[in-house]
Amino acid sequence: MPYSKAKVYSDGSHYIAIPHTERPYRKRVKPKEDIILVPEDTERAVEAETDGMQSAEEKVASLAERADETGNRANGEPIEQTPKEKKVRQTTKKKLFDELYKKYYDEKSKTRKKILIRELTPYFKNVSEAKLYVESNLRRKKRNLIARRIRMTRKANLQEFNFFVTFTFDSALHTEETFRKKLKYTLGHFSNRKGWRYIGVWERSPEKNRLHFHGMFYVPEGTMPGEMKEENSYSFSDRKRQITHENTYFRERFGRNDFKDLNTVRALGEAVSYILKYIEKTGEKIVYSKGLPQFFVSDIMDDDVVCPMGENDEKLLLFDDFSCYDDGCYIGKVSKEIIAKMPKEN
Repeated sequence: MPYSKAKVYSDGSHYIAIPHTERPYRKRVKPKEDIILVPEDTERAVEAETDGMQSAEEKVASLAERADETGNRANGEPIEQTPKEKKVRQTTKKKLFDELYKKYYDEKSKTRKKILIRELTPYFKNVSEAKLYVESNLRRKKRNLIARRIRMTRKANLQEFNFFVTFTFDSALHTEETFRKKLKYTLGHFSNRKGWRYIGVWERSPEKNRLHFHGMFYVPEGTMPGEMKEENSYSFSDRKRQITHENTYFRERFGRNDFKDLNTVRALGEAVSYILKYIEKTGEKIVYSKGLPQFFVSDIMDDDVVCPMGENDEKLLLFDDFSCYDDGCYIGKVSKEIIAKMPKEN
């Protein structure tokens, strides 16, 4: 029996089909979150920042000037003061968990878990409830990371890329905010108008903490702006001289950039692994251009199925040369050109 309108994806080695089912769509009801009041730490942060910039003499003078604020007269007698109200903000437990998770992301997993439980306990009846909540949300974070990995690899395996590109933040041209915003805006224009496709991630260099954007790009022939020039530079990470290929258009607008050819399967696999490493390391979201599907849709014949697979055999392992059909019409044997003609889904 043929399988109509199956969703097909590549895992990098084989094509796998998910047969179409008629299960009715039900909108998932999100549980209502209770609003909690969280104290603001802005004053403490400002004071710590200011103290870090002051010299010892300035600190003494500052303390003398703030004698009234500290509650003591010059002779040491306390001054009666009305207590200042602490500033609070409204949020939810989930949002607070996500903020704290991002803040302590670089900590070891056990240490991070202890910190999260400690910080969230005041908003629960007891420590046990806080612990259960933290463990549940840590599982949620892990599931989301796995889903992001799967989504990215499926998109990458159905797309052709020809460059691995790095854009480096230049403080002489931008602030970090404008660098992110304008680079995203520029790449969006190239995607809409010239057919560029890309998958990338933001990251910071470990030593200088400088912002970068790394991405796999498909640049159609004849759509590259500016000129490509070879630059002889020194790599501090590899401790050797290197030749980079820099684009003058992006150099003038954003600073240093490097275009490396992705002309082999091995190079593409290394690029995918590189981006996956950073989403696990930093928790950054992956940046996609429009038009990158996870699946293409095809009718699947029984003769093209190797065997069922997956949990409850809900998926089908396909032969490498299976035939593609669109609404019963034969399109051809699977290939990059045939996949481009097939309907897509996400």
